[in-house]
Amino acid sequence: MSVTDQHPARALSGSGRLDHPARRIVSLLPSATEIVCALGLADRLVAVTHECDFPADAIAGLPRITSNLLPPEVQRSGDIDTAVRSAMATGHGLYALDEPMLADLQTDLILTQELCRVCAVSYPMVLEAARSAGGEDGPAVVSLEPHSIADVLATIELVAGLAGVAERGSELVAELWARLAAVERPMSQPRVAVVEWLDPLFAPGHWVPEQVELAGGRSAIGMKHEPSREVAWEAVAEADPQVVVLGLCGFDLARTLEEWAEFRPPEPLTQTSAWRDAEVWAIDGSAYFSRPAPRLVDGVEILSAILAGRPDPRAVAVVERETAA
Repeated sequence: MSVTDQHPARALSGSGRLDHPARRIVSLLPSATEIVCALGLADRLVAVTHECDFPADAIAGLPRITSNLLPPEVQRSGDIDTAVRSAMATGHGLYALDEPMLADLQTDLILTQELCRVCAVSYPMVLEAARSAGGEDGPAVVSLEPHSIADVLATIELVAGLAGVAERGSELVAELWARLAAVERPMSQPRVAVVEWLDPLFAPGHWVPEQVELAGGRSAIGMKHEPSREVAWEAVAEADPQVVVLGLCGFDLARTLEEWAEFRPPEPLTQTSAWRDAEVWAIDGSAYFSRPAPRLVDGVEILSAILAGRPDPRAVAVVERETAA
């Protein structure tokens, strides 16, 4: 299969050829790792990133082919944002790729992305490493580029096809669509603001506003199928969301709660209906919002539970009603 073939998610690009089902896969994305494992192909992974953490049992012991270049003391949202902007402005990457390891792994497929410079090893670096690992006969590089829920599910079928298990991909995607169709939605459509980053505030894009819609809400900030963008907290007050959900990019639930504990809520947030009604929630944004993988459907189900007032252990209220009052 030529990696210049067209795909609905614009997902095929890069160098190399794949003329047989992929048997030795390097995943440079936590989302790709999740997809490969969801397809029952964990045994074909030969290396993953330092950020890959799910499913933990399936990838335990796998080589980590990337590392983080940010100083370990950079932990808070504002500090991370400053460091990232500095790295981007100076042309320095955020991640290192172990090219000698890649050359030794005899990989036939590398799964990566071009969508976000902050989320993975830079795409030009991956292409150069693939060429170094074998030139035109080196591993195929496939860039997964979803912008919508449909795109995400299409990339699952793409990876399944590349691995020669197309039927598994079709079955998994059908199951995910069925779960989305079964989501219980409220009669009203409450205004929901998903917060992708706290300092500075980022409104979500791509598939996240669509997740809100599928859960039965209306996205108060952020545009579906468009990039995430920085916005002012005053824009949140103007939108007056009835529910605010902290789904911080790259942060799990524990890390999100730590971040919130150190964060001083700005006055515009305290002017919203969500704050007054103590409808401010935190979830594992890394698992359920940030990564374009099967657990986005879990994210929709969690949002649906929040909007319906149903308890879900994966969502934690971060504002007490007495505090809000």
